[in-house]
Amino acid sequence: MPTPTMVDLSWGQSFVNGFPHETFTWLRHEHPVWWHEATQHTPGGAGFWVVSRYAEAVAIMRDPATYSSARGGTAIDDSGGAGILLNQTDDPQHLRLRSLVNKGFTPRTIAKLEEDLRQRARQILAAVPAGETFDFVALVAQELPLQAICSILGVPQADRAHLARIVNAAIEAETGEVLGADFVKMLGSYGGELIAEKRRNPADDILSIIVHAGGDDGTPPLTDRELKAFFNLLFPAGAETTRSALAGAVVAFSQFPEEEARLRADPRLIRSAVEEIVRWTSPSVYKRRTVTRATELAGQPLAEGDKVTYWEMSANRDDAVFTDPFRFDIGRDPNPHVGFGHGTHFCLGASLARAEIRVMLEALLARFGPLEVAGEPIWVPNNRLVGISHLPVIAHPLP
Repeated sequence: MPTPTMVDLSWGQSFVNGFPHETFTWLRHEHPVWWHEATQHTPGGAGFWVVSRYAEAVAIMRDPATYSSARGGTAIDDSGGAGILLNQTDDPQHLRLRSLVNKGFTPRTIAKLEEDLRQRARQILAAVPAGETFDFVALVAQELPLQAICSILGVPQADRAHLARIVNAAIEAETGEVLGADFVKMLGSYGGELIAEKRRNPADDILSIIVHAGGDDGTPPLTDRELKAFFNLLFPAGAETTRSALAGAVVAFSQFPEEEARLRADPRLIRSAVEEIVRWTSPSVYKRRTVTRATELAGQPLAEGDKVTYWEMSANRDDAVFTDPFRFDIGRDPNPHVGFGHGTHFCLGASLARAEIRVMLEALLARFGPLEVAGEPIWVPNNRLVGISHLPVIAHPLP
Protein backbone atom coordinates (compact mmCIF):
# COMPACT_ATOMS: atom_id res chain seq x y z
CA MET A 1 0.00 0.00 0.00
CA PRO A 2 1.58 3.35 -1.02
CA THR A 3 2.40 5.76 1.77
CA PRO A 4 -0.05 8.69 1.72
CA THR A 5 0.82 12.28 2.49
CA MET A 6 0.83 12.30 6.28
CA VAL A 7 -1.16 14.99 8.01
CA ASP A 8 -0.67 16.63 11.38
CA LEU A 9 -3.31 14.88 13.48
CA SER A 10 -2.79 17.32 16.36
CA TRP A 11 -3.94 20.32 14.28
CA GLY A 12 -7.57 21.15 13.66
CA GLN A 13 -6.81 22.66 10.26
CA SER A 14 -5.84 19.20 9.02
CA PHE A 15 -9.55 18.33 9.20
CA VAL A 16 -11.02 21.25 7.23
CA ASN A 17 -11.91 18.83 4.42
CA GLY A 18 -13.26 16.16 6.75
CA PHE A 19 -11.62 13.12 8.28
CA PRO A 20 -8.34 12.02 6.55
CA HIS A 21 -9.48 8.49 5.74
CA GLU A 22 -6.59 7.81 3.35
CA THR A 23 -4.06 8.39 6.12
CA PHE A 24 -5.88 6.12 8.55
CA THR A 25 -6.44 3.33 6.04
CA TRP A 26 -2.67 3.22 5.58
CA LEU A 27 -2.07 3.33 9.34
CA ARG A 28 -4.49 0.46 10.01
CA HIS A 29 -2.67 -1.77 7.54
CA GLU A 30 0.93 -0.64 8.04
CA HIS A 31 1.33 0.97 11.49
CA PRO A 32 -1.67 0.26 13.76
CA VAL A 33 0.19 1.75 16.75
CA TRP A 34 2.12 4.69 15.32
CA TRP A 35 4.21 7.37 17.02
CA HIS A 36 3.17 10.91 16.06
CA GLU A 37 6.03 13.30 16.60
CA ALA A 38 5.20 16.69 18.09
CA THR A 39 4.78 19.51 15.58
CA GLN A 40 4.59 23.27 15.95
CA HIS A 41 0.82 22.83 16.37
CA THR A 42 0.83 19.99 18.92
CA PRO A 43 -0.62 21.13 22.27
CA GLY A 44 1.95 20.69 25.04
CA GLY A 45 4.73 20.04 22.56
CA ALA A 46 4.85 16.28 23.22
CA GLY A 47 4.40 13.38 20.82
CA PHE A 48 1.69 10.75 21.18
CA TRP A 49 0.67 7.31 19.97
CA VAL A 50 -2.01 6.92 17.30
CA VAL A 51 -4.08 3.73 17.53
CA SER A 52 -6.11 3.17 14.37
CA ARG A 53 -7.47 -0.41 14.42
CA TYR A 54 -10.67 -1.62 16.04
CA ALA A 55 -9.10 -4.40 18.14
CA GLU A 56 -6.52 -2.19 19.81
CA ALA A 57 -8.98 0.67 20.33
CA VAL A 58 -11.41 -1.67 22.10
CA ALA A 59 -8.56 -3.16 24.14
CA ILE A 60 -7.74 0.32 25.43
CA MET A 61 -11.37 1.10 26.27
CA ARG A 62 -11.66 -2.19 28.17
CA ASP A 63 -8.56 -1.56 30.31
CA PRO A 64 -8.93 1.72 32.23
CA ALA A 65 -6.38 0.51 34.80
CA THR A 66 -3.61 0.60 32.18
CA TYR A 67 -5.01 3.45 30.08
CA SER A 68 -6.12 6.23 32.41
CA SER A 69 -8.70 8.91 31.63
CA ALA A 70 -7.78 10.95 34.70
CA ARG A 71 -4.05 11.42 34.14
CA GLY A 72 -3.95 14.41 31.85
CA GLY A 73 -7.29 14.58 30.10
CA THR A 74 -8.97 12.88 27.18
CA ALA A 75 -7.62 15.04 24.33
CA ILE A 76 -4.05 15.42 23.08
CA ASP A 77 -3.61 18.49 25.25
CA ASP A 78 -3.54 18.12 29.04
CA SER A 79 -6.83 19.46 30.32
CA GLY A 80 -7.63 21.37 33.48
CA GLY A 81 -10.69 19.15 33.80
CA ALA A 82 -8.64 16.01 34.51
CA GLY A 83 -10.04 14.26 37.57
CA ILE A 84 -13.15 16.47 37.57
CA LEU A 85 -15.02 16.00 34.30
CA LEU A 86 -16.98 12.75 34.05
CA ASN A 87 -15.04 11.66 30.95
CA GLN A 88 -11.72 12.55 32.58
CA THR A 89 -11.96 10.40 35.69
CA ASP A 90 -11.15 6.83 36.66
CA ASP A 91 -12.87 4.68 39.25
CA PRO A 92 -13.82 5.15 42.02
CA GLN A 93 -14.41 8.84 41.19
CA HIS A 94 -15.88 7.99 37.79
CA LEU A 95 -18.28 5.46 39.31
CA ARG A 96 -19.41 8.04 41.89
CA LEU A 97 -20.05 10.73 39.29
CA ARG A 98 -21.73 8.40 36.84
CA SER A 99 -24.01 6.85 39.45
CA LEU A 100 -25.30 10.33 40.34
CA VAL A 101 -25.59 11.64 36.80
CA ASN A 102 -27.25 8.43 35.56
CA LYS A 103 -30.30 9.34 37.64
CA GLY A 104 -31.23 11.82 34.92
CA PHE A 105 -30.36 9.64 31.92
CA THR A 106 -32.13 6.34 32.37
CA PRO A 107 -33.71 4.82 29.21
CA ARG A 108 -37.12 5.35 30.82
CA THR A 109 -36.39 9.07 31.29
CA ILE A 110 -35.31 9.44 27.67
CA ALA A 111 -38.32 7.45 26.41
CA LYS A 112 -40.61 9.99 28.09
CA LEU A 113 -39.01 12.71 25.98
CA GLU A 114 -39.78 11.06 22.64
CA GLU A 115 -43.16 12.66 21.98
CA ASP A 116 -41.68 16.06 22.82
CA LEU A 117 -38.86 15.36 20.34
CA ARG A 118 -41.41 14.43 17.66
CA GLN A 119 -43.36 17.66 18.16
CA ARG A 120 -40.16 19.69 18.02
CA ALA A 121 -39.01 17.91 14.86
CA ARG A 122 -42.33 18.66 13.11
CA GLN A 123 -42.14 22.33 14.13
CA ILE A 124 -38.55 22.61 12.90
CA LEU A 125 -39.37 21.10 9.52
CA ALA A 126 -42.44 23.32 9.13
CA ALA A 127 -40.02 26.26 8.84
CA VAL A 128 -38.01 24.64 6.02
CA PRO A 129 -38.55 26.47 2.68
CA ALA A 130 -39.45 23.58 0.35
CA GLY A 131 -37.81 23.83 -3.04
CA GLU A 132 -35.33 26.50 -1.95
CA THR A 133 -31.71 26.24 -0.88
CA PHE A 134 -31.18 26.53 2.88
CA ASP A 135 -28.48 25.66 5.41
CA PHE A 136 -29.51 22.27 6.76
CA VAL A 137 -27.16 22.55 9.74
CA ALA A 138 -28.47 25.88 10.98
CA LEU A 139 -32.15 25.28 10.33
CA VAL A 140 -32.54 21.56 11.06
CA ALA A 141 -29.51 19.53 12.23
CA GLN A 142 -28.56 21.99 14.95
CA GLU A 143 -32.05 22.81 16.13
CA LEU A 144 -33.40 19.48 17.39
CA PRO A 145 -30.40 18.50 19.58
CA LEU A 146 -30.05 22.09 20.76
CA GLN A 147 -33.70 22.39 21.74
CA ALA A 148 -33.57 18.94 23.33
CA ILE A 149 -30.49 19.58 25.46
CA CYS A 150 -31.96 22.90 26.62
CA SER A 151 -35.18 21.16 27.59
CA ILE A 152 -33.32 18.36 29.37
CA LEU A 153 -31.06 20.70 31.33
CA GLY A 154 -33.75 23.25 32.06
CA VAL A 155 -32.07 25.95 29.95
CA PRO A 156 -34.56 28.58 28.75
CA GLN A 157 -35.17 28.07 25.03
CA ALA A 158 -34.69 31.82 24.57
CA ASP A 159 -31.02 31.34 25.52
CA ARG A 160 -30.27 28.54 23.06
CA ALA A 161 -29.05 30.73 20.18
CA HIS A 162 -26.64 32.55 22.51
CA LEU A 163 -25.27 29.28 23.90
CA ALA A 164 -25.05 27.77 20.40
CA ARG A 165 -22.87 30.69 19.29
CA ILE A 166 -20.56 30.12 22.27
CA VAL A 167 -20.25 26.39 21.59
CA ASN A 168 -19.72 26.83 17.85
CA ALA A 169 -17.06 29.44 18.45
CA ALA A 170 -15.38 27.18 21.02
CA ILE A 171 -15.21 24.28 18.58
CA GLU A 172 -13.94 26.43 15.73
CA ALA A 173 -11.32 28.29 17.83
CA GLU A 174 -7.85 27.83 16.35
CA THR A 175 -6.14 27.25 19.69
CA GLY A 176 -5.24 23.57 19.44
CA GLU A 177 -7.81 22.77 22.14
CA VAL A 178 -10.93 20.70 21.61
CA LEU A 179 -12.90 23.69 22.91
CA GLY A 180 -11.35 27.16 23.08
CA ALA A 181 -10.69 27.98 26.75
CA ASP A 182 -12.18 31.49 26.66
CA PHE A 183 -15.46 30.16 25.34
CA VAL A 184 -15.46 27.33 27.89
CA LYS A 185 -15.24 29.97 30.63
CA MET A 186 -18.23 31.77 29.15
CA LEU A 187 -20.20 28.54 29.04
CA GLY A 188 -19.15 27.67 32.58
CA SER A 189 -20.24 31.07 33.84
CA TYR A 190 -23.70 30.54 32.38
CA GLY A 191 -23.81 27.01 33.80
CA GLY A 192 -22.86 28.24 37.26
CA GLU A 193 -25.76 30.70 37.31
CA LEU A 194 -28.17 28.04 36.06
CA ILE A 195 -27.00 25.55 38.71
CA ALA A 196 -27.53 28.13 41.46
CA GLU A 197 -31.06 28.69 40.17
CA LYS A 198 -31.75 24.94 40.20
CA ARG A 199 -30.58 24.75 43.80
CA ARG A 200 -33.03 27.51 44.76
CA ASN A 201 -35.90 26.47 42.52
CA PRO A 202 -35.69 22.88 41.28
CA ALA A 203 -37.83 22.13 38.25
CA ASP A 204 -38.82 19.08 36.21
CA ASP A 205 -35.55 18.75 34.30
CA ILE A 206 -32.49 16.51 34.45
CA LEU A 207 -30.15 19.20 35.74
CA SER A 208 -32.44 19.75 38.73
CA ILE A 209 -32.42 15.99 39.36
CA ILE A 210 -28.63 15.89 39.24
CA VAL A 211 -28.16 19.02 41.36
CA HIS A 212 -30.21 17.48 44.14
CA ALA A 213 -29.15 13.85 43.69
CA GLY A 214 -27.29 11.91 46.36
CA GLY A 215 -26.10 8.36 46.21
CA ASP A 216 -28.36 5.63 47.57
CA ASP A 217 -25.37 4.46 49.60
CA GLY A 218 -24.84 7.86 51.18
CA THR A 219 -22.58 9.16 48.42
CA PRO A 220 -22.40 12.96 48.74
CA PRO A 221 -24.06 15.03 46.01
CA LEU A 222 -22.03 16.68 43.29
CA THR A 223 -20.18 19.86 44.25
CA ASP A 224 -20.70 23.12 42.37
CA ARG A 225 -17.39 22.58 40.59
CA GLU A 226 -18.40 19.08 39.53
CA LEU A 227 -21.83 20.30 38.41
CA LYS A 228 -20.31 23.11 36.35
CA ALA A 229 -17.89 20.63 34.78
CA PHE A 230 -20.83 18.38 33.99
CA PHE A 231 -22.70 21.24 32.30
CA ASN A 232 -19.59 22.18 30.29
CA LEU A 233 -19.32 18.56 29.14
CA LEU A 234 -22.95 17.74 28.45
CA PHE A 235 -24.19 20.91 26.79
CA PRO A 236 -21.61 20.99 23.95
CA ALA A 237 -21.81 17.21 23.54
CA GLY A 238 -25.59 17.30 23.37
CA ALA A 239 -25.68 20.28 21.03
CA GLU A 240 -22.89 19.38 18.61
CA THR A 241 -22.36 15.65 18.14
CA THR A 242 -25.91 14.77 17.09
CA ARG A 243 -25.92 17.85 14.86
CA SER A 244 -22.90 16.41 13.06
CA ALA A 245 -24.53 12.98 12.80
CA LEU A 246 -27.70 14.40 11.23
CA ALA A 247 -25.80 16.55 8.73
CA GLY A 248 -23.48 13.65 7.92
CA ALA A 249 -26.51 11.42 7.36
CA VAL A 250 -27.87 13.78 4.70
CA VAL A 251 -24.53 13.73 2.89
CA ALA A 252 -24.36 9.93 3.16
CA PHE A 253 -27.86 9.48 1.73
CA SER A 254 -26.98 11.82 -1.15
CA GLN A 255 -23.91 9.68 -1.90
CA PHE A 256 -25.86 6.42 -1.55
CA PRO A 257 -29.38 7.29 -2.78
CA GLU A 258 -30.30 3.63 -3.03
CA GLU A 259 -30.08 3.44 0.78
CA GLU A 260 -32.62 6.22 1.22
CA ALA A 261 -34.94 4.47 -1.24
CA ARG A 262 -34.42 1.26 0.73
CA LEU A 263 -35.38 2.97 4.00
CA ARG A 264 -38.49 4.55 2.47
CA ALA A 265 -39.53 1.15 1.18
CA ASP A 266 -38.92 -0.57 4.53
CA PRO A 267 -39.28 1.76 7.54
CA ARG A 268 -38.45 -1.18 9.84
CA LEU A 269 -34.81 -0.50 8.96
CA ILE A 270 -34.89 2.79 10.88
CA ARG A 271 -33.06 1.51 13.97
CA SER A 272 -30.27 -0.18 12.03
CA ALA A 273 -30.07 2.98 9.89
CA VAL A 274 -29.44 5.02 13.04
CA GLU A 275 -26.61 2.70 14.05
CA GLU A 276 -25.06 2.98 10.59
CA ILE A 277 -25.32 6.78 10.73
CA VAL A 278 -23.43 6.76 14.03
CA ARG A 279 -20.76 4.42 12.62
CA TRP A 280 -20.46 6.43 9.43
CA THR A 281 -20.24 9.88 11.04
CA SER A 282 -18.49 9.07 14.37
CA PRO A 283 -18.73 12.76 15.41
CA SER A 284 -16.27 12.39 18.32
CA VAL A 285 -13.47 10.84 16.32
CA TYR A 286 -10.77 10.17 18.91
CA LYS A 287 -10.07 9.93 22.64
CA ARG A 288 -6.83 10.14 24.57
CA ARG A 289 -5.59 8.05 27.48
CA THR A 290 -2.38 8.05 29.54
CA VAL A 291 -0.40 4.85 30.10
CA THR A 292 -0.13 4.04 33.82
CA ARG A 293 2.45 1.24 33.58
CA ALA A 294 4.80 -0.23 30.99
CA THR A 295 2.81 -2.37 28.59
CA GLU A 296 2.62 -3.56 24.99
CA LEU A 297 -0.04 -2.97 22.34
CA ALA A 298 0.01 -4.83 19.00
CA GLY A 299 3.66 -5.64 19.64
CA GLN A 300 4.58 -2.00 20.33
CA PRO A 301 6.09 -1.26 23.77
CA LEU A 302 4.45 1.65 25.60
CA ALA A 303 5.98 3.45 28.57
CA GLU A 304 4.33 4.84 31.68
CA GLY A 305 3.22 8.40 31.02
CA ASP A 306 2.86 7.98 27.25
CA LYS A 307 -0.08 9.71 25.63
CA VAL A 308 -2.20 7.29 23.59
CA THR A 309 -4.93 8.40 21.21
CA TYR A 310 -7.39 5.89 19.77
CA TRP A 311 -9.48 6.94 16.81
CA GLU A 312 -13.07 5.66 16.80
CA MET A 313 -13.67 6.93 13.28
CA SER A 314 -10.78 4.82 12.03
CA ALA A 315 -11.89 1.79 14.09
CA ASN A 316 -15.34 2.13 12.52
CA ARG A 317 -13.77 1.75 9.05
CA ASP A 318 -11.66 -1.31 9.95
CA ASP A 319 -12.18 -3.95 7.26
CA ALA A 320 -11.19 -6.67 9.74
CA VAL A 321 -14.50 -5.97 11.51
CA PHE A 322 -16.80 -4.29 8.98
CA THR A 323 -17.44 -5.78 5.55
CA ASP A 324 -17.03 -3.12 2.85
CA PRO A 325 -16.54 -0.42 5.53
CA PHE A 326 -16.67 2.49 3.08
CA ARG A 327 -20.16 1.54 1.99
CA PHE A 328 -23.03 3.23 3.81
CA ASP A 329 -25.37 0.28 4.52
CA ILE A 330 -28.50 1.00 6.57
CA GLY A 331 -29.12 -2.71 7.09
CA ARG A 332 -25.60 -3.50 8.29
CA ASP A 333 -25.72 -6.47 10.65
CA PRO A 334 -23.79 -6.99 12.77
CA ASN A 335 -22.69 -3.41 13.38
CA PRO A 336 -20.48 -3.36 16.50
CA HIS A 337 -19.42 0.26 15.98
CA VAL A 338 -17.71 2.26 18.69
CA GLY A 339 -19.33 5.57 17.79
CA PHE A 340 -20.56 5.81 21.38
CA GLY A 341 -17.37 4.38 22.84
CA HIS A 342 -17.16 1.12 24.73
CA GLY A 343 -16.80 -0.08 28.29
CA THR A 344 -16.62 2.17 31.35
CA HIS A 345 -16.89 5.43 29.41
CA PHE A 346 -19.72 4.39 27.06
CA CYS A 347 -21.53 7.57 26.04
CA LEU A 348 -23.95 8.78 28.72
CA GLY A 349 -26.21 10.36 26.09
CA ALA A 350 -26.31 7.42 23.65
CA SER A 351 -30.04 6.76 24.17
CA LEU A 352 -30.84 10.44 23.66
CA ALA A 353 -28.70 10.70 20.52
CA ARG A 354 -30.29 7.60 19.02
CA ALA A 355 -33.77 8.96 19.73
CA GLU A 356 -32.97 12.37 18.19
CA ILE A 357 -31.52 10.87 15.00
CA ARG A 358 -34.41 8.43 14.62
CA VAL A 359 -37.14 11.01 15.27
CA MET A 360 -35.67 13.58 12.87
CA LEU A 361 -35.03 10.99 10.18
CA GLU A 362 -38.62 9.73 10.43
CA ALA A 363 -39.93 13.31 10.27
CA LEU A 364 -37.82 14.15 7.22
CA LEU A 365 -38.96 11.04 5.35
CA ALA A 366 -42.61 11.78 6.16
CA ARG A 367 -42.48 15.42 5.03
CA PHE A 368 -40.03 15.60 2.10
CA GLY A 369 -38.70 13.63 -0.80
CA PRO A 370 -34.94 13.02 -1.10
CA LEU A 371 -32.90 16.00 0.10
CA GLU A 372 -30.63 17.46 -2.58
CA VAL A 373 -27.19 18.56 -1.40
CA ALA A 374 -26.76 21.82 -3.30
CA GLY A 375 -23.09 22.57 -2.57
CA GLU A 376 -19.99 21.44 -0.78
CA PRO A 377 -20.24 20.96 2.99
CA ILE A 378 -18.09 23.17 5.19
CA TRP A 379 -16.27 21.17 7.85
CA VAL A 380 -15.44 22.24 11.39
CA PRO A 381 -11.66 22.79 11.76
CA ASN A 382 -11.42 20.54 14.82
CA ASN A 383 -9.50 17.26 15.11
CA ARG A 384 -11.72 15.85 17.87
CA LEU A 385 -15.24 16.93 16.99
CA VAL A 386 -15.13 16.48 13.23
CA GLY A 387 -18.41 17.56 11.69
CA ILE A 388 -20.19 19.77 9.19
CA SER A 389 -20.82 23.38 10.14
CA HIS A 390 -22.75 24.42 7.00
CA LEU A 391 -24.57 22.30 4.41
CA PRO A 392 -26.61 23.82 1.54
CA VAL A 393 -29.62 21.62 0.85
CA ILE A 394 -32.83 21.72 -1.17
CA ALA A 395 -35.81 19.90 0.35
CA HIS A 396 -38.11 18.74 -2.44
CA PRO A 397 -41.78 18.07 -1.69
CA LEU A 398 -42.99 14.49 -1.63
CA PRO A 399 -44.13 13.31 -5.06
